[in-house]
Amino acid sequence: MKYRVSHKFPVLPRHTRPFNHTRYFTSFAKKFQTPQPRASINAGGSGNSQGNSFVVPGATVATILMLGVLHARRLYEDKKTEQMKEKGIEIEFQPDAKATFLRLLPLRSISRCWGYLTSMEIPVWLRPHIYKAWARAFHSNLEEAALPLDKYASLRDFFVRTLKEGSRPIDVDPQCLVSPVDGTVLRFGELKGAGAMIEQIKGFSYSVFSLLGASPFLPTTDVQEEHSESITTTVKSKKSWWRVSLASPKVWNPTSSRPKKGLFYCVVYLKPGDYHRIHSPADWNILARRHFSGRLYPLNERATRTIRNLYIENERVILEGLWQEGFMALAAIGATNIGSIELFIEPELHTNRPRKKFLHSEPPEERIYGCEGVGRMLKKGDELGAFNMGSTVVLVFQAPISKLPEGDSSQEFRFCVGRGDRIRVGEALGRWHSS
Repeated sequence: MKYRVSHKFPVLPRHTRPFNHTRYFTSFAKKFQTPQPRASINAGGSGNSQGNSFVVPGATVATILMLGVLHARRLYEDKKTEQMKEKGIEIEFQPDAKATFLRLLPLRSISRCWGYLTSMEIPVWLRPHIYKAWARAFHSNLEEAALPLDKYASLRDFFVRTLKEGSRPIDVDPQCLVSPVDGTVLRFGELKGAGAMIEQIKGFSYSVFSLLGASPFLPTTDVQEEHSESITTTVKSKKSWWRVSLASPKVWNPTSSRPKKGLFYCVVYLKPGDYHRIHSPADWNILARRHFSGRLYPLNERATRTIRNLYIENERVILEGLWQEGFMALAAIGATNIGSIELFIEPELHTNRPRKKFLHSEPPEERIYGCEGVGRMLKKGDELGAFNMGSTVVLVFQAPISKLPEGDSSQEFRFCVGRGDRIRVGEALGRWHSS
């Protein structure tokens, strides 16, 4: 049996055009267009965005994949940490090859790319699905969100979302210091002895002076006060601030100031699913802001026990001032994918900017909010800033201690938390009672 083939319509024409995957995907994606006009991410917006429907971008797909990777990584780390706790094993400092490998990665550039992805607008119909998936992966409480899920145009808006009124009641006790963030308490205690060392992990500590830099507000002895003049001169010259900040701990001894006030610290880690806004821990007057442009290592449990001087190496913003019991400093530390640290009291501050020079060759950027004790006044619980994802906050402050060894211990500052405890904004970190 013979088959006849028409010559008018050739089966395989000579000049067949190759299949264009891009055009096919674009035509297929048009089916998912939403009728709403695209809202501008920036305040000014763009003129040609009005009236155009939003097409699912490739960035959204990349964001979803990134969320899956983060979720799998979190499950693995949580399982490993729980197994160690069940066995009663305390995690110790143990550097590995990963720390060396991280130094070779362009983590600052990666974080800027992640910030760009999280700022991409998501289609309205897709927003609740992505945010609910995020909440399931990182245990976020969506019922506390102040707005409906479809009102958050991007992941970044969702990260820094506000909460419903009353979701974070503030402890009104005037002799109480509250937590500035939601998170997990990693370390806390009183800074004693020469050097004033903060424990990063069992087996490794870092100096509070290296964390905060050369601070004129940090309480010191007469030896340190005499040395502070040379420090101030050196900082003004902007030549060797890093050497000074590392050398300062060797000459500090808090014994002379101990009869009245003690110097304490508390480290709180924010997971990606936590509430990301920073609040004021007390009524205080912020006198200065110091911005250290550093690296952006991750701040998870493994990084804490494998990377030396993790909090000192990373980019951070330091706020210093005075409260009713003396000195107070709050260090907001950036991490991988969290290069952007926002300050509501200083919106013009921008972090994780491209740097041409070696990171530690430049002195920290410093701004004095006021002279002669006039700065930025904040009430306990006021919003202070925000992270774009999870990060870490280190609080350093003065608080009352017993004047004599046999004195009334009720007058001393006592922490109300323990290591590994979950804490929320407004809950008490510690209390004391006046005589």
